[in-house]
Amino acid sequence: MRGGGLLVAGTTSDAGKSVVTAGICRWLVRQGVKVAPFKGQNMSLNSFVTREGAEIGRAQAMQAQAARVEPTALMNPVLLKPGGDRSSQVVLMGKPVGEMSARGYHGGRQQTLFEPVLACLEELRATHDAVICEGAGSPAEINLRRTDIVNMGIARAARLPVVVVGDIDRGGVFAQFFGTTALLAPEDQELVAGYLVNKFRGDVTLLEPGLDMLHGLTGRRTLGVLPYAHGLGIDEEDGLRVSLRGAVRESVVAPPLGADVLRVAVCAVPLMSNFTDVDALAAEPGVIVRFVDRPEELADADLVVVPGTRGTVKALAWLRERGLADALARRAAEGRPVLGICGGFQALGEHIEDEVESKAGAVDGLGLLPVRVRFAREKTLARPVGEALGERVEGYEIHHGVADVRGGEPFLDGCRVGAVWGTHWHGSLESDGFRRAFLREVAEAAGRAFVPAPDTSFGALREEQLDRLGDLIEEHADTDALLRLIEEGAPQGLPFVPPGAP
Repeated sequence: MRGGGLLVAGTTSDAGKSVVTAGICRWLVRQGVKVAPFKGQNMSLNSFVTREGAEIGRAQAMQAQAARVEPTALMNPVLLKPGGDRSSQVVLMGKPVGEMSARGYHGGRQQTLFEPVLACLEELRATHDAVICEGAGSPAEINLRRTDIVNMGIARAARLPVVVVGDIDRGGVFAQFFGTTALLAPEDQELVAGYLVNKFRGDVTLLEPGLDMLHGLTGRRTLGVLPYAHGLGIDEEDGLRVSLRGAVRESVVAPPLGADVLRVAVCAVPLMSNFTDVDALAAEPGVIVRFVDRPEELADADLVVVPGTRGTVKALAWLRERGLADALARRAAEGRPVLGICGGFQALGEHIEDEVESKAGAVDGLGLLPVRVRFAREKTLARPVGEALGERVEGYEIHHGVADVRGGEPFLDGCRVGAVWGTHWHGSLESDGFRRAFLREVAEAAGRAFVPAPDTSFGALREEQLDRLGDLIEEHADTDALLRLIEEGAPQGLPFVPPGAP
């Protein structure tokens, strides 16, 4: 096999495209196949920095880990980072190239990116046995089909067979499969080779009559029914899959080693980015992580995290409007722990000069750290390595703000004053030794008899989750059919389902 491919599309956003793509990658690599993930265009505030200093979606970095390959910009050539309801920063081949409205992007710019996107896919296909592509949203968004570079546009140009994933947990999956197919043009329908049911609960035999009827209506088989899997804390890009007042992940609850649990409250700031920073905290036995948006929800928190954001000035205003700014100031005065990461770190500082992100000019920060921030047009993209609290730390940086630290104790690239810490480094809490040392400091400052588990490995937990995804594909999908599609493409003679695209 060389240069095989498959596009995983979805009936909706959050149907499970990211995890199914990762699962297929892990299943293939366990069969000895050299495989790579690909997503031509991604819209996400959850991003990652590759070793060559390129910014890509975290979902593609996770899929690369599933495939056991190093993530590169080729795997996600276009990344859109929303700055509001109507505009996004456009990141091309890992570097920002400007801000653009949705109308401007779909009105012409998107089409100019089609050739670079296709070239990236072909380069991956030339160097791998298989490339598993992920679509975006739904392929049946007929208002956007003319400029599509991530769903049927790329499938038709590269002659990729398409498997459509539907989330049965939401209900209506048969209508979604049928309607998605029936709204595609005949040339697109020729590539839709089958369906995958995701997040099924119950007795699959009760589903089989419906699958048979769907086959009769569309001429396409369902290639697997994947059961609902609890506790998969896998990076996705389309938003928080939790309510603001819900647990950060459906993680397996493990008892604390000490007498106390540790409660972490994460301020759900606008345009929150890289909320996955707190996943490593949620993986610790006895650590309870929640997103909050009201000051009273900080009262029983042992640690408050102000996370990254694509809009630092907007987040500052939100913190003040909600009363959270005053609550954070009271915590700092009382010596109760607060951690600011990236945009959250900037918000904790004294002063911000922003003519780039918000163009708001001079803005006062919360004044909890002796830091002044100036926004530069050039974005910092880096993979730093350092030491803090006597432990080695790895992280990654994605920010326009340049911090001038004017006091406090050094803390990674930021500083610490009392029980308030700030850093630009995303992912630092994934360093196991550092995370344990940090939680010990938090527990001491909070007066909690909490003891970090000595053997929690975030990397090992992530590998276990990826293996579980591979198991789901291997045990519940028709892997022989998937392999035929990857090697041979969509079968000939698939029937047209009327009415087709208008």
